Amino acid sequence: MSYAFRKLYTICCTIVWLSIQPLWAQDTVATPPVTANETPLVYTFTIEEGIFEPALRIFNAAMDEADSLQADLILLRLDTYGGAVDVADKMRTRLLNTDIPTAVFIINNAASAGALISVACDSIYMRKEATIGAAVVVDQQGGAAAEKYQSYFREKFRATAEAKGRDPDIAEAMVNPDVAIPGVIDSGKILTFTAKEALANDYCDKIVKTEAEALAHIGLDTYDEIQYTSSTIDEIVRFFTQPAVSGILLTVIFFGIFFELQSPGIGFPLVAAIAAGVFYFTPLYLDGL
Repeated sequence: MSYAFRKLYTICCTIVWLSIQPLWAQDTVATPPVTANETPLVYTFTIEEGIFEPALRIFNAAMDEADSLQADLILLRLDTYGGAVDVADKMRTRLLNTDIPTAVFIINNAASAGALISVACDSIYMRKEATIGAAVVVDQQGGAAAEKYQSYFREKFRATAEAKGRDPDIAEAMVNPDVAIPGVIDSGKILTFTAKEALANDYCDKIVKTEAEALAHIGLDTYDEIQYTSSTIDEIVRFFTQPAVSGILLTVIFFGIFFELQSPGIGFPLVAAIAAGVFYFTPLYLDGL
């Protein structure tokens, strides 16, 4: 076995061993279920970022807590330009399968993946300046993705709209430029609704200024509200699992190993690679991967 191979093997084993050791102990406090009472419990949380893994962590944590509290309604405040198709589909699936009624309050944007999440909710509320739609799948260069991905996403939109009793043709028009709906959208364009247009086409239940107005429209004038708050560990995991940050960490890992193999002994490149490996793998470990 050559010296370089033994060194590479040792470096890789060290990084993997250190990375799977949890750096922080995650505190878990069992929350007793809320006993049934006359005042409805509304659980609220906010997503104001791209629909990627960090947002999915917030979403799942909030949905888990709402389930444990036996909430009467889940209200999602949403403002996003979109994100990853697979992450959006996970959120969409959970919204469709929950037994708790769901509502989304679109603060400004519900584009692309955000539109799919919104359509998966039982009720949609929008501020007057908000928009929803523009869900064509794009690649990393911003161009339209291959037809295989477009076909998958537009059928996801149709199925979600059908599950919630909304017009599936309108949902598909948000993804497919070939769909033409008289009085709504011409062929060759991707559908995006303003709040007024969404309201006129049953893709918005009411235009509101605040979430209190939305809840009043649902019939909840009096209610108890619990809002999701992220812990320090959640914020750490969210930061290090952002695509840009994780990409930098991976680069440091590989270049650290490469430069370490070019020099004798143990030096700074190995230290940098190990540190980057810990910061890359530990959040994934804490996140259950």
